Amino acid sequence: MTNKAMENPVIRQLLERKSMRVYEQEPMPEDDVRAILAAAVQAPTAGNMTLWTAIRVTDETKKQQLAVSCDNQPFIATAPLVLVFCADYKRWFDVFKTVDLGEALRQPGAGDFLLAMEDAVIAAHAAVTAADALGYGSCYIGDILENCDTQREILGLPEYVKPVCMAVFGKPTAQQLERKKPVRFEIDDVVHENTYRDAGAQGMRDMLMRRQGMAGEEFERWLLAFTKRKWNSEFSEEMTRSAAQMIDEWNEGK
Repeated sequence: MTNKAMENPVIRQLLERKSMRVYEQEPMPEDDVRAILAAAVQAPTAGNMTLWTAIRVTDETKKQQLAVSCDNQPFIATAPLVLVFCADYKRWFDVFKTVDLGEALRQPGAGDFLLAMEDAVIAAHAAVTAADALGYGSCYIGDILENCDTQREILGLPEYVKPVCMAVFGKPTAQQLERKKPVRFEIDDVVHENTYRDAGAQGMRDMLMRRQGMAGEEFERWLLAFTKRKWNSEFSEEMTRSAAQMIDEWNEGK
């Protein structure tokens, strides 16, 4: 990375951004919240359709319920700003049904769901980037994909609206600001040219050892623990079940 690139405040911000999970217990000024939401609304979107809806959760009971349903993470309930980004094709499908096509109107399918998911995640990233520029910390909550029936009830979601991304925000504590950002992979590890370069299991192990700064028995212990925590875990199984159910419901018009 050149010094000139690092001098660019946007690039530096993106490179230095890290997840923060502990916030000062003070409300965020509404002007700042609106600026974050404006950034999300102005994010790139497929066909200028804005295939997402964000639910700002301010009700303390709902925040507690989300904290429990998202793998029991208490910091969600205490975050000053909680946004759930939903893939949303309902409003477009509602208006499409008012058009006299002269032919059958197709139902939303899996491709529409995935496209709306992309829109929602892009919007969430814009919100997180804007919050970081304003001095706020944030954390994505992937566990919103779990317990789809519970999330639907908490958020009052109709058909063709599914929660796919959540982010929480607030002014980070000094400890969170000082905490070191986890090391990422190198560019060449994950960016291939023209075609996929299969590194195989050993190539991935080499990448992980380099990233983690480990080798030998220390690395084997870390890899075993990581596999159990992130792959062979109850939350991973529930997320897979819940995501499959959401796709099935979407295809069935629920």
